[in-house]
Order: sequence, then C-alpha cells, then structure tokens
Amino acid sequence: MAKLVSVQRHPSVSLLPPSSFSDFNGTRLLHSQVQYKRRVAQPKGALQVSASSTKKILIMGGTRFIGVFLSRLLVKEGHQVTLFTRGKAPITQQLPGESDSDYTDFASKILHLKGDRKDYDFVKSSLSAEGYDVVYDINGREAEEIVPILDGLPKLEQYIYCSSAGVYLKSDQLPHFETDAVDPKSRHKGKLETESLLESRGVNWTSIRPVYIYGPLNYNPVEEWFFHRLKAGRPIPVPNSGIQITQLGHVKDLATAFIKVLGNEKASKEVFNISGDKYVTFDGLAKACAKAAGFPEPEIVHYNPKEFDFGKKKAFPFRDQHFFASIDKAKSVLGWKPDYDLVEGLADSYNLDFGRGTFRKEADFTTDDMILGKSFVLQS
Repeated sequence: MAKLVSVQRHPSVSLLPPSSFSDFNGTRLLHSQVQYKRRVAQPKGALQVSASSTKKILIMGGTRFIGVFLSRLLVKEGHQVTLFTRGKAPITQQLPGESDSDYTDFASKILHLKGDRKDYDFVKSSLSAEGYDVVYDINGREAEEIVPILDGLPKLEQYIYCSSAGVYLKSDQLPHFETDAVDPKSRHKGKLETESLLESRGVNWTSIRPVYIYGPLNYNPVEEWFFHRLKAGRPIPVPNSGIQITQLGHVKDLATAFIKVLGNEKASKEVFNISGDKYVTFDGLAKACAKAAGFPEPEIVHYNPKEFDFGKKKAFPFRDQHFFASIDKAKSVLGWKPDYDLVEGLADSYNLDFGRGTFRKEADFTTDDMILGKSFVLQS
C-alpha cells in the first residue's frame, strides 16, 4: 500500500534566492536600482480565493511550475492537498517573498504520495485507499494515464484537467473559441483524447486550455529566451515580419482560474480558454520583455526561416503563426479575469527568477549566430 507522508519544512532549500523586493502571493513588484527608466508597477494585495467546502484534493504533479502556485492557494483555502510525484524533486521549497510563517504553514500541511503515474496498478490501488474528492491533473499527457485514476476513485466529485489551446485546428479566423474545431493530429492530441475520455466516462470534469504560460519558475523557454538575449546585449532574431500575433497568460492568473472551477456547477463538463487579456506581436513581445526587465528597446532582426537549416535546434520559442484565444467564456461564466497585464507579468517573472540569476536553460545563441551571419537578412 502506498505511504502518505507529511512533508517537513526544508529551511535551507530555495528554488530562488530570497528578496525583499518581491511578494510570492501575486503581488506586483516595486523595482529598485534599475538601469533604465520604465514604468514602475504598483503593489497589489495577495491573491484572494474562495471555495464552497473543504476537499481532499490530489494534484498529479505540483512541484515544477503551475502546481507550485496552485497548491499554495488550495492549502490557504483549508483543503487537504496531496502531491503525486516521483519524488525526484523536493516537495516544498520556500519562494522569494514568501514569509517564513507562510512557508512553514504550507510545508506542514502539504502531503506527498510518491509513485510513477504510469504504474497503473499502483495508481489505482493507492488512490482507492485514500479516496480523494477532487483531482487536479496538471501533468497528464495521454488519455490512458487517467484510466487508473478514475477506476481508483469511483466516487470522485470533480476531475480538473490542464489541457492546452494547442488542440485547436489552425484557422484563418481568430481568436480561438472553446467551440472551435480541434486538430486530432496536433502534438497535443493526447490532451484532446483525454478530454474525450473524461466525457465518455460520465465523470464531472472541467478542462482548462491555456495558451502560452509564463511567470517565475517557467520551465519552457518563453520569456527566458528573450531575457537571455537582452542580458547579453544581443539583437533579437524574429522570424518573418514580426507582426505575428500571439498571447501569454501569467501562471498566477492560471492558478486562480483553476481555483474558480473547483466545486463550481457552472464549470461542470466545460472547457475554458485561459490566458492574458491582450494579444501581442512577436516584435511587441521582445519590446515588452525589455521594458519589464529594465533594458533599452532591443534591436530586432527579421529573417526568413526557409533560408536556414537549423537541424533539430529551435530558433524561436513560438509557433510562427497567429495564435491566440478568447477568454470571454471564463470571464462571464466563472467571474475570473487576469490580474496581470503583460509588462507587469513579465516584470514579476524577471524579478522573481531570471533577474536573480536563476533560469532553466543555459543561453544558446547558435541559431542566432547563423541568422546574424547571413548577409541578406532584413533588419527591422
């Protein structure tokens, strides 16, 4: 039988260096000693969440990015929260701006169930023994992964799934709405198949489809890609015209959306797009990253990707197309709205993460040098 353990506080371990200039609880940062003039964001209060009743909640994942923020909100609400992970990473780590008392309280209440979610017999038996009310599936990729969870929890009240806006079929008509056609051949087809299986099993489910997620601890090279180049004082290579429109949503806003669907009858068997309020061009994103981090406006170099052979390397972190979704449904049905605008959210990410010297991937300018070395590139 699986062993459920309470996680003890680890005072010497931290994902990021501590700082008095940040507030983990969703507070916009007051910037100090910046090199270049930019708008200073004003502080805002801690995230406010509410739920109808205390639940026994299981989070599949929860120690890398989204779950770090979601689990804290759930614990603050008084829920009993268990993280299901392989145990390769510390279960709790104190974050910048998080007070010692808040962290101690969180670490003393969070529970951990160690295992491999692909060990289906273990998942079914261990979950059956615990009997959770709600499952937040943050790291699920394939439909078969949820079968032992559902089999082990026949009385499950709600299954809340982190899907992706990448399931939508590419279209000339944007933004994407939840009712738009989906692409069964997309690289996110496993998430689409998971949504279909949840529907067919008759469980009470809710699916969240984020667009591009950003924020502190982001393990995908979204804003980090730009920050590396800005810090190095390098031009920013952007494919084609640079006016391709995309959309980013802050991880803390995503976490509050996940809270909003918990126990919400209006969210039953529904899909919600979640992202930022406004859209942004590729060129605009480069400029927004510079503004947020206190760098001067960058030099942008446009190039034609068809004129290069990058091999397996990725020269730009976004789809080279228009890609954005409507969040109107989440606003009207859930009463949710994003708290961060783009520049403020990027500043939060920079100051809590990259600006402190922490990042997930080392800078790699190999493809940049190939682009900049071409004599026929068009500069902005």
